[in-house]
Amino acid sequence: MSLYDLPPLQKPTVNWPKMKLPKLWPGRVFWVIAAIIFASSIFGFAAGLVSGSFFYFEIKNYMADLPGLQKIIEREKVVETQYVPQTTQEEKIIAAVNSASPAVVSIVISKDMPVFEQYYINPFSYQYRQIGTEKKEIGGGTGFIVSEDGMVLTNKHVVLDEEADYTVLTNDGRKFQARVLARDPFQDLGILKIETEKTINEQGDLIQKPFPVVKLGDSDTLQIGQTVIAIGNALGEFRNTVSVGVISGLGRTITASGGGLVETIEDVIQTDAAINKGNSGGPLLNLKDEVIGINTATVLEAQSIGFTIPVNKAKKDIEQIKTLGKIVYPYLGVYYTLITEQLQQDYSLPVDYGAWVGRDASGGKTDQAVVAGSAAAEAGLQQDDIILEFNGEKISTDNSLAKLIQKYNPGDKIILKILRGEEEKTLQAILGERTE
Repeated sequence: MSLYDLPPLQKPTVNWPKMKLPKLWPGRVFWVIAAIIFASSIFGFAAGLVSGSFFYFEIKNYMADLPGLQKIIEREKVVETQYVPQTTQEEKIIAAVNSASPAVVSIVISKDMPVFEQYYINPFSYQYRQIGTEKKEIGGGTGFIVSEDGMVLTNKHVVLDEEADYTVLTNDGRKFQARVLARDPFQDLGILKIETEKTINEQGDLIQKPFPVVKLGDSDTLQIGQTVIAIGNALGEFRNTVSVGVISGLGRTITASGGGLVETIEDVIQTDAAINKGNSGGPLLNLKDEVIGINTATVLEAQSIGFTIPVNKAKKDIEQIKTLGKIVYPYLGVYYTLITEQLQQDYSLPVDYGAWVGRDASGGKTDQAVVAGSAAAEAGLQQDDIILEFNGEKISTDNSLAKLIQKYNPGDKIILKILRGEEEKTLQAILGERTE
């Protein structure tokens, strides 16, 4: 048989076993289907009841917690919008500024100034002539309120012009006309007065609204390196400007000029806190929000060198204004220079300390040595006497005669130990009074 001549393919025959299925009559099929549907409904209802109860109580609990959640969200928002101080020192600085700022004021100086106009005297030349006066702002400074009835402490050079008008602007925008109560004859201190606002209470009584005041600290306890805060009307434009620094030195002596005044000020505080033009008369604070100094001068040729009058010197002025209505100083009545090692060598003096009567800083004789009728004249001081001690305290460049005198009051009796030639003498004097 040829390979290509195969027999035809035949379909195989399979004998499947016969299966007998149960015979269901039509009614039984209906009841089986109904039972399945009923069971499914029961189980579905139970599951829905359980899950519904669960979600009900969860929603109820959520709604109960919603106010708390809202408070947490609001608190987080507050934390995001308000700055939180990062250090204890930063907290103290912010607290001190917030406490003192309401009592720090700006002082505006204004004056009637001449007004000129230009006119031609011929087609090619012109001149000026005054046509009247106009009130103009000519300067500004800073001060701070030290009594609830409106006493304002500032620098003398801020209120030096007797023909000027002074306006006080408070931190909350109120404006007050001020009058000068006193100018300190020795320290760069001046005191203004503004009148309190008057209101009528519910009983119909006229009452005065007190001003916010600063707290005065103790400048005798200061330490070099101590943190301080200066507040002032910087450049006469930026009110209540804050700067921070440290105390750089104590007991400095400076010669300051400003407002037409040149004055030597002893025993001042040096600080590197920025003190700009317009800050004059503003407070220097410690971290306990207490005023420990009155900002008065800067060194123009240097950076971060400013000077402040210790507040303890101002306390005496404030008290005298309250009790006497003026500032008075004890007065001895001598012209002198403090002896240095150089003066001792140049003039072969027997001592290298003391106050040399009737001599200037170079050792030359002054036109007058003792003021006629003064306490010094009554005590018998003479030209070229050297005052060695004032009431038992040695006089030196660090402990000057002027500094020692300021510890006393007019009318106090004091003892002077002097050197006349080569002989030591003891004199008694009753201090006189000096006002501005």
